[in-house]
Amino acid sequence: MATITMYGFWRSLAAYRVRIALNLKGIDYEEIPVDILNGAQHSADYDKINAEHVLPTVIDGDVTLFQSMPILEYLDERFPEPSIMPATPAERAYARALALITVADAHPLVVPRVRKHIGATFGADAEATETWGRHFMTEGLATYEKLFSRRPPAPFALGTQPTIADICFASHAAGSRFYKASFDAFPLCTALADTLNAHPAFAAAHPLRQPGAPAAV
Repeated sequence: MATITMYGFWRSLAAYRVRIALNLKGIDYEEIPVDILNGAQHSADYDKINAEHVLPTVIDGDVTLFQSMPILEYLDERFPEPSIMPATPAERAYARALALITVADAHPLVVPRVRKHIGATFGADAEATETWGRHFMTEGLATYEKLFSRRPPAPFALGTQPTIADICFASHAAGSRFYKASFDAFPLCTALADTLNAHPAFAAAHPLRQPGAPAAV
């Protein structure tokens, strides 16, 4: 079994996504922490590894990868079983669309550089920044809930096996908890989150089960 190095951190939702995929596929990996809460991602040493100063970075031999979505797709091509992509073009497109609700629409608005910018530029304090994050995570939950009402999870987002849609939704659910978003209006999201949290690969990858994580947030 191959050994992969991942630069991650417990608080990184993107690293959580990649951690899930590695666990699902049974890939051996070493995770090197980069504390994004104290700005370690901007260090000179990490700049040599990742010019964008984001997490995660995955190193597989002489291949260096960043950004969670291409990492997930690389892992699926490099280690095809079990696949985290559906079998048909239409289903793969739908899985990517569900994934991008988190990866493209919600998560980019709550990352450290955005929180720092709204604080420095608009004087947003910690409470205002949390309100900002909660708003966008709740918007994402509302979108997921509407889509799940049209095509209910059974028990995963696209059927009987977890895919990138579930991986990215799991990170959205965890991020929503970080920002204290209410799940009361989103029973289908709650049910899927519970299903994923009970799955060993997802549970072991959860941010709060990683070294350095607090008992709760």
